[in-house]
Amino acid sequence: MNYKPSRKAIALEYGKNPVPVLTAKGEDEMAEAIIAEAKKQGIHITEDPQLVALLSTLDLNAEIPENLYVAVAVILSWAYWLKGMEPEKK
Repeated sequence: MNYKPSRKAIALEYGKNPVPVLTAKGEDEMAEAIIAEAKKQGIHITEDPQLVALLSTLDLNAEIPENLYVAVAVILSWAYWLKGMEPEKK
């Protein structure tokens, strides 16, 4: 028997919002579509199954919960670094 684990993906939006917001989530074919669209848009992708599992429990357009701020901030800082960007200074 060939068992292939389900693939999950989520998308977050940050920048216009004070807190990152879950903008897309899906499994299997939907996950593949989310990943394909991110690649098409030049968005960096990372894999963190535990974080995806936690974020997948949120409703669409929900702000990420405070207990996940640090984990999401690490990923966002990595994405900023890859793009050569720095957060806005106030």
